[in-house]
Amino acid sequence: MVDWVVSLMAALGAPGAGIAIALENLFPPLPSEVILPLAGFTASMGRMNLVEVLVWTTAGSVVGALALYWIGALLGRERTLAIAAKLPLVKVSDIEKTEAWFLKHGKATVFFGRMIPIFRSLISVPAGVERMNLVTFLLLTTAGSAIWNTIFVMAGYLLGNEWELVETYAGIGSKVVLGLVALAVVVFIVVRLRERSKGRHAVRR
Repeated sequence: MVDWVVSLMAALGAPGAGIAIALENLFPPLPSEVILPLAGFTASMGRMNLVEVLVWTTAGSVVGALALYWIGALLGRERTLAIAAKLPLVKVSDIEKTEAWFLKHGKATVFFGRMIPIFRSLISVPAGVERMNLVTFLLLTTAGSAIWNTIFVMAGYLLGNEWELVETYAGIGSKVVLGLVALAVVVFIVVRLRERSKGRHAVRR
């Protein structure tokens, strides 16, 4: 994957880094924790302009997030509820509670969500489903993405040949987030199965 990003940046320069980040938003397995430090390292070697790298990677983040926003908008609330109703262990009320929470905390969620591994891509979908004001979404996404990108690009720029250290430590953070998500899913399933079990016992009585 690194070789592919290197080739893209070698061919297109800073815009290549932006394209890689846009694709990372759509395909999370392409980690920004690798692309951004690598772009910073490349800039430190004089092969790309540092400011251009920051501008293009942020633009790529916004383009990728906007694509996911429109996917959410096209999906819409009614389709989301219809899909949720067909999922095992998921209640429509779960989606409605999530919707109410997002309506209340949506701005902060979009801004800070851009700086959380995994969620930084996914958060754009509910923003689209809820049709968050597009200008507000773009401003929050740009601000959050600029902070995240600058931290990782500058880390790669300052570390130079040791830029891969960024990926190592960031990878630990991503695993922690994934672990917490997995734990939350397990707890959700256990609680929902217990609710079903209690419901069946109540019916039998």
